Amino acid sequence: MHAVILAGGKGVRLRPYTTTLPKPLVPIGERYSILEIIMRQLGERGFTSATLAIGHLGHLIRAYVGDGAQWGVRVDYALETSPLGTIGPLLTMLDALPAQFLVMNGDILTDLDFGDLLNGHNRGHAPLTIATYRREVKIDFGVLTADDGRIVEFTEKPTIDYRVSMGVYAITKQCLYDYPAGLPLGFDELVLDLLGKGRHPAQYDFDGHWLDIGRPDDYDRANAEFDVLRPALLRGA
Repeated sequence: MHAVILAGGKGVRLRPYTTTLPKPLVPIGERYSILEIIMRQLGERGFTSATLAIGHLGHLIRAYVGDGAQWGVRVDYALETSPLGTIGPLLTMLDALPAQFLVMNGDILTDLDFGDLLNGHNRGHAPLTIATYRREVKIDFGVLTADDGRIVEFTEKPTIDYRVSMGVYAITKQCLYDYPAGLPLGFDELVLDLLGKGRHPAQYDFDGHWLDIGRPDDYDRANAEFDVLRPALLRGA
């Protein structure tokens, strides 16, 4: 049970909070950081080891997390000296990773069962399993559908729902063997390549709590809701 946590970004969208702190270390509530919550959850879900892919202000993450012993998770580090995208950092450590492993962004608050996601992936045959979350978007205009120059359908201010990637997924490392290490590779590129080869990723539907701490508004919401979410995010803490 191994996880790779992507914690090397500069957190530009979350400035000024990330001027002096890497995004995974910004405080949530009165005493926790995002990264501590993630590490606690991994330990609770049976993960015994994790690799932190660090870059911007990575020395602060090292000092904060150490070897992970306080959470019962053995931690090592992979330094990203230049931006490699979401998947690129995995290519530099591929030899050290198990056959299947969890990957997640280091700025996510969720009560998703990471262990169940990885175990479900291990039981299946997909190269990639993506945790997905339902989003709704309210369209503030009347939507028209045209065919051959004629309006054939009209919907007044519809609500569209769809499923988005949560930034948490399980990977079989064999699907990464064809990519060269040291070059940037995005999650979108990997998914499109797999689809092009007819190797369809699996979907892991989730409808619990999920917040992607990407912007100041998201961060403020996470702090405002933390007391309510805490029992689900930190069981027994």
